[in-house]
Amino acid sequence: MTRPYTARDHLPTTLMTAAQVKQLDQQAIERLHGDGFELMSRAGEAAFACLLQRWPDCDSLVVVAGPGNNGGDGYVLAALACYHGMHTQLQTLGDHTQLSDSAEQARAMAQSAGVDIVPWQGLPDGCDLVVDALFGIGLNTELTGDYAQAVAAINAHDAAVMALDIASGLQADTGVILGDAVRADLTVTFIGVKQGLLTAAGPDVSGDIAYASLSIDGDLLQPTPDACQRISWHVLQQQGSLPGARRGNSHKGEHGHALLVGGNRGMGGAIALAAESCYRSGAGLVSVATVEGHVPMLLSRRPELMVQEVTSGLALAPQLDKATSIGCGPGLGQDSWGQLMLQSVLASDVPLVLDADALNLLAKPQWQTSFAQRSVVLTPHPGEAARLLQVSREQIQADRFASAQQLAQRYQAVVVLKGQGTLVAHPDGRLCLCTDGNPGMASGGMGDVLTGVMAALLAQGYSAWQVAQMGVCIHSAAADLEAQAGGERGLLAADLMHSIRTLVNL
Repeated sequence: MTRPYTARDHLPTTLMTAAQVKQLDQQAIERLHGDGFELMSRAGEAAFACLLQRWPDCDSLVVVAGPGNNGGDGYVLAALACYHGMHTQLQTLGDHTQLSDSAEQARAMAQSAGVDIVPWQGLPDGCDLVVDALFGIGLNTELTGDYAQAVAAINAHDAAVMALDIASGLQADTGVILGDAVRADLTVTFIGVKQGLLTAAGPDVSGDIAYASLSIDGDLLQPTPDACQRISWHVLQQQGSLPGARRGNSHKGEHGHALLVGGNRGMGGAIALAAESCYRSGAGLVSVATVEGHVPMLLSRRPELMVQEVTSGLALAPQLDKATSIGCGPGLGQDSWGQLMLQSVLASDVPLVLDADALNLLAKPQWQTSFAQRSVVLTPHPGEAARLLQVSREQIQADRFASAQQLAQRYQAVVVLKGQGTLVAHPDGRLCLCTDGNPGMASGGMGDVLTGVMAALLAQGYSAWQVAQMGVCIHSAAADLEAQAGGERGLLAADLMHSIRTLVNL
C-alpha cells in the first residue's frame, strides 16, 4: 500500500487570511525598498513557469485582467507569454487609467512586449488557455455586471483556466463563492496559502494549487500564533504525531478500554461501524451498550466485542466505571432511551467523543453544558453545528473557521467541524484544517467510523487535541486510499476498516 500523499501535501502547513497575506506583502515590499513591481514581476514569472509546466504546448492565451494588482500580475504574465512566442491577448475590465505604480509598470512591460491589450469583448474561439487575473484576495462582495458576465464566459469556454492567486469570486478567508466564481484547472497562489482555497467551495473552484513564495525572506513567512495549520496523515507522520510502535511486553489492558454507547432500535449498523473501527484503531478492549435485539448482530459481526443490552442509566454505570474512553452518539436516537444514556455519559468524567444524536440532544436548551474540566471531542457536521449554535446551516458554512472556533469556545471542547476541508478547533484558539478526504465520504456511516477511531485514540491516552487531529487524518486518508483503489462513488463506511488498520501501523 502506498503511503498517503495527496496533491495538497506539497503546500506549506501554515494557512493565512487575506489580512495576514496583505501584511506580508507590504513587509516584503518594504524590504525591497518600496519596489512593488519587483514582487509583481516575481508573481508573473512564477505563474508563467507553472503555465509552461502544466500546458507545455499552449500556443495562445487570453488574460482577463482587473484594475488591481492581480491584474498587474496578469500584465507581467502576458508579456512573458508574448516574449515566448505565444499569441497573447489581454482583455481589461474596470478602470485601467488609475492603476497602481506597480501595475502601471507591468502594463508598460506588456505593451512593450507586443501584447494585444483591448477592453473586455468576450473570449475568442480557439484559444488554448484563459488566465483569470480579475481579482485578488480583497473581494468581499458578490460579482455583478461585466465582472459576472466575464466569469460566466470563462466558465462556459472550452479552454483550460489558470487563476492567479485565487479564483475570482472565491472569498479568500472562508471559501464561500460570492455569487459566482471562476472554475480554475490550476490556481497559482502567492506569498501564503489562503485558507479559503481548502475548505467549503474553495477546492471545487481552485483546481490544482501551486504555491509560490516569491522568494520572500524566510523570517517573514514564520507562522503567526493565530494562523490556521494545514494537517494531513502525511504531515502528522512527518511530525511524528501519529501512534508509535508498541512495546513487545504489553497487554490489552495497556491499550485502553473504549465504551461505545448507541444503536437504538433500527440503528444497530451505526454502533456496529463505530465498534469495529474502534478495535481497528488499536483499542485494547471495546464494549458496547445498546438496546435489546442488537446483541446477536454485533457479536456475530465482531465476536471480539463485549456487548450488553442496557435499559437504564443505572445499568450503564458499571460499564462507565471500567471505561477509559466513551464514544456516544452513533444510532443513539433522541427518545427516552437515548436521553437516559446521554444523561449518564455526561455525568461521568471519562474522556468522551460525542457525535450524531448526542450532539442533537446537547443542542437543546435543557442539555446545554460546558466541558471545561473534561477531555471531550465534539464532531458535528454543518447541520449539527447549526443546531449547537442555534443558527442556520448556511450561517455555519458562510464562515466555517469562525463557526468551529465559536463552538469550541462555547462548549470548552475540541471541535471537529466536518465537511470539505474538515476543521479542528481548540478552545484556546488553535485551528487546523485537514486536506485529506474526498467526496466519496458523503455516505451514511462515515461519521460513525470516525467516532470509533477517536474513541480508540482517547482510550489509548492521547489528549483530545491529539485525538481530533489524528482521528480526522487517519479516517480521511483511509477514505482516500479506498477511493484510489475503487473510486469515490459507491465508497462505503465499512470499506475503510482495512485501511484504518494499516494507517495506524505505518
